[in-house]
Amino acid sequence: MINPLSILAGAAEDWRERPLEGEVRWAARRAVLDWFATMLPGCIRQPATLLAPAMKEVAGSGSAWCYVDARTCSPRRAALLNAVASHTVEFDDIFKDGGYHPGSPTIAAALALAQHLGSTLDDLHRAIIAGYEVGCRISLAIQPSHYAFWHTTSTVGTIGASVAGAMLLGGDRRGIGNAIALATSFAGGHQQNLQGKGMAKALHPGHAADAGLMAAMAAVAGVTASADSLHAENGFAAATSDTAGNWGNALEGLGTWTPITRMTVKAHGCCGHIFPALDAIGLMRNAHGFGPADIERIAVFGYRATQTMCNRPDPVSAQDGRFSLQYCLAADLVLGGVRLSAFEPDAMARPDIRDLMGRIELCEDPSLSMDYPGRRQARLRVYLRDGRMLEHFQKTRRGDPEDPLDDADLVAKFHELSAGVIAKREAESAVAAILYGDGLPGKLTLAAPR
Repeated sequence: MINPLSILAGAAEDWRERPLEGEVRWAARRAVLDWFATMLPGCIRQPATLLAPAMKEVAGSGSAWCYVDARTCSPRRAALLNAVASHTVEFDDIFKDGGYHPGSPTIAAALALAQHLGSTLDDLHRAIIAGYEVGCRISLAIQPSHYAFWHTTSTVGTIGASVAGAMLLGGDRRGIGNAIALATSFAGGHQQNLQGKGMAKALHPGHAADAGLMAAMAAVAGVTASADSLHAENGFAAATSDTAGNWGNALEGLGTWTPITRMTVKAHGCCGHIFPALDAIGLMRNAHGFGPADIERIAVFGYRATQTMCNRPDPVSAQDGRFSLQYCLAADLVLGGVRLSAFEPDAMARPDIRDLMGRIELCEDPSLSMDYPGRRQARLRVYLRDGRMLEHFQKTRRGDPEDPLDDADLVAKFHELSAGVIAKREAESAVAAILYGDGLPGKLTLAAPR
C-alpha cells in the first residue's frame, strides 16, 4: 500500500526547487493579501484582544510581528494571535472540496516564522504553497465525514502549518514527514465549539498555527514520529473520519495542479455554507425587484452541513449570527449585504431584521447533500404577499473557483476590511507590497484603539 505521508512530504519538499509558474506565484500573493484582509479587523476584536495581554513574553524573545498588539515576539506567539485574528470575522479563504480554511493557520505560521528567521519572500511563498498542498489534500482524504465531529481548519490546519514551518526551517523530506506525523497528534478542535456559544472557534486556527510550528521545530531538530500516522488503522484519518482515508482522491493530480490555485475567496462575511442562499437571494431580488416588506416567507433548501451548522433562528452573538442562515439572509435583504457592520449589536437587535428572520425556514435537500462537498448549492422559494412564488436554484457560490473574485474584487475587499484599522495610505502601500513587492510583509500600524 502507498504511504500518503511519504508522498505528501516529498511533494512539499519538491516546492523548494520547483519553478513557480505565474499562476502559482500569483495565487500565493493573492492568498497572503486575502489573509491580511481578514486578519486586520480581527486584531481589534475579541478574542484576540483578550488573549494578547494574557500571553506575556520576555522582551526580545523573537523577531516575528504580532499585528494584534503591534510588537515583536516569538514566532509561536505571533502565529497564534495572528491566526486567531484572521478567523474572527469569517472572511478567510476556503478550499471548498475539503471544507477547510487553510490560510488562517498556514499563512499565520509561515509569516511569523519567516519574519523571525529573516527568510526571503520566495521562501515564504514556497512554504505557504507546500502547506496548502499537504493540508488541502489531506482534507480531501477525510471529508465529508470528518466534518461531522471535527473542525477541519483546526485539525488539518495543524498539519498545514507544520509543513510550512518545516519548509522554512530547512527540513528535508524526512523532516517534513516527521512534522506531519507529529502534527497529527497535536491536531484537535471539535464541532461543538463551532455550534455552541463562546469564542473557541477563532482559537482553533491559533492553536493549529502554534502547534504546527512546535511540530516543525521538533521534527527539524530530530524528533521522530510514526511514518504511518496518516493512514494506519488507528492513525489520523481512521480516528477522525469513517475510513482510513480516501488517499486516491487526495493524491489525484499531484504534480499537475496545486490547491492554492483553486481557492475560494469569501464574498460575504459569514459561514460559507450560507453563501449559496445569499447569492440566490441577491439574484432573485435584482431580477424581480422585491424588498423585505414584500416577502411573506422564504423557504431555503440546502445541503446537510447548511442545515446542521446554520439553522439558527435566534442568534445571540456576532459569532452565532455569522452562522445563522436566517439572520444573514434577513440582514442581506434589509441592510443590502452581509458585511462587518451586520454583526454589530445594533444591527443584530433590529426589529425589522428579527421579524423577517421569523419568516425564513431552512430544510435539507438530500439531493444537494449528495453533491457536497464538491458542490455547494441551494434552492430558494420566495413567497410574496401579492401571491407570487419565485423559485431559484443556485448552482455555485460567488468567490468559488467556478465563479471567482477577480484581482480588483480582492483589493476592494482588503480596503473594505482594513478601513478604520490601518490608515488608507498604509493600506495602499500594503497592497502594493504584498502583490508586487520583493520583501516579506512586515509591520503595520493599527489606527483603531485596541
